[in-house]
Amino acid sequence: QVQLVESGGGLVQSGGSLRLSCVVSGIVFRNYNMGWFRQAPGKERQFVARILSSGAYTNYADSVKGRFTISMDSAKKTVYLQMNSLKPDDTAVYYCNVQYGNNWSNSWGQGTSVTVSS
Repeated sequence: QVQLVESGGGLVQSGGSLRLSCVVSGIVFRNYNMGWFRQAPGKERQFVARILSSGAYTNYADSVKGRFTISMDSAKKTVYLQMNSLKPDDTAVYYCNVQYGNNWSNSWGQGTSVTVSS
């Protein structure tokens, strides 16, 4: 069973940057697409970014395009989310996830909390 451990969140001022990490275990990492999601207080979890298993293609939610970058290190079995030009609307708990075919896993990690102050 896949295990996902996110880290790197914190409190940052508007315009600042953070890099989130997600260590993955329990699967053959290089075989699966990986993604980041976030859930703001009182809102549903939403897609943020995805990277294909090859690392050759990425896609992003419109709200983060041009500010966030997803990447992976297969040797470390780790997915990253570099977040720049952060805004208060980016405040949320961030989760990584693994994609099986067209579906995202039902198994979630504990997430890492990001708070952006204005």
